[in-house]
Amino acid sequence: MSIGNLKDTGNLGNNFPYQYKVLQGLQGIIDTIAGGGSSNVTIINPLGQNVMANSLPVVLASNQTGAARTPGFIRTTSSGTIGVITYSVSVSNVGSNNGTFLGVTIKPGETLNFNADAINNYYTSGTFAYNGTGTELIIIYNS
Repeated sequence: MSIGNLKDTGNLGNNFPYQYKVLQGLQGIIDTIAGGGSSNVTIINPLGQNVMANSLPVVLASNQTGAARTPGFIRTTSSGTIGVITYSVSVSNVGSNNGTFLGVTIKPGETLNFNADAINNYYTSGTFAYNGTGTELIIIYNS
């Protein structure tokens, strides 16, 4: 952005007032942040965007604290489910025969990884069913 890009024919293309207001707004944000203050901002229909069903509002913050997660470990030669809410899961067949995970065969030496990805997305309790009968499965997860 070049401030005051005036043209000589009747000031056509003069966007100085808009650019100056943008710079004043940016300076106001910098002053607020530098002073240790906080500010609430409401953006209404930016760039023609529309609110969508099941959308989440986005909040910008400079101090974001992560949520603590608890790791879990299962070494099994039997069947079951992971009985807690999980954010990520990995399963590896370390035995010599086929096992199943989510009802699908997991061959010896295979590893599968599942991650709910975004902040606070998760898999519900009981989502992950496994059967390590005749082999050995190692399952690690974050809950």
